[in-house]
Amino acid sequence: MVAKTTHLPAPGETVLGGDFLMAPGGKGANQAVAAARLGGNVTFIAKLGNDIFGKQAKTQYAQENIDTKHIVTDPAHPSGIALITVDAHGENCIVVASGANAHLTPQDIQKAEKEMGNPSCILMQLEIPLETVQYVVKKAVEKNIPVILNPAPAQPLPDEILKHIHILTPNQKEAEILTGIPITDKPGAEAAAKALAAKGVHTVIITLGKSGALILDQGQIEWVPAPEVHAVDTTAAGDVFCGSLAVALSEKHSVKESVIFACTAAALSVTKMGAQTSAPTRQEVIDFQNSIQTPPR
Repeated sequence: MVAKTTHLPAPGETVLGGDFLMAPGGKGANQAVAAARLGGNVTFIAKLGNDIFGKQAKTQYAQENIDTKHIVTDPAHPSGIALITVDAHGENCIVVASGANAHLTPQDIQKAEKEMGNPSCILMQLEIPLETVQYVVKKAVEKNIPVILNPAPAQPLPDEILKHIHILTPNQKEAEILTGIPITDKPGAEAAAKALAAKGVHTVIITLGKSGALILDQGQIEWVPAPEVHAVDTTAAGDVFCGSLAVALSEKHSVKESVIFACTAAALSVTKMGAQTSAPTRQEVIDFQNSIQTPPR
């Protein structure tokens, strides 16, 4: 549920808002929809409440050509919701009530394992229990399936997880929380990326909004700029980035090529309001790439 305001309220402050919209969201769902719209063959494993939000969500995922057969309905907990405030500059603050998301268990994953086949990658977030994340990482390692982990909402992660992550995609704040290193400039971002790589992460990609993204891959650092756009709402831009990245990597593009594609899709998404509503189609990204000039490094 999204409300636009002139500025984000301070503690104790009431702000009269402007536009309001209610749209499907959730980090995992946003990333699944983003990947599907860009041509990815997506199977989504999730947990929804037995309520109107859950029923609508599952119908909408199917309409996006997402495989929904492993989405579990939880009779005891409501579907997760997010309350989002967006200011005049497109920045946002979000409160999440996790609901059924917090009860996606390893047992739920086990039921889907036999039918999962051999995916090109597994993309996860931290809106589900850490125990479940650890279980999936362990199974992915056994099957030699690359794991992309978007560590959001941010929380400390054990090295036992990090050392098995193929690609980690924190934003600036998440990288700071994971490493304890303030990121106020490029050297700070590079130091944080190196600290994460030292914990065993194969490839670190730190997303930095309009400043683009930093890649640390095989010991080499590269910076990828973001296209310049007029931001209307940054909600789900990071999710669009992750879904786009997964699709590009699945199509055997290089890490840098995949990040360029993801930065472009994410930039396009901030020109629209909403979470899943802002995820672009493949043709929209292609048209956007053809209409812009990427700013110089």
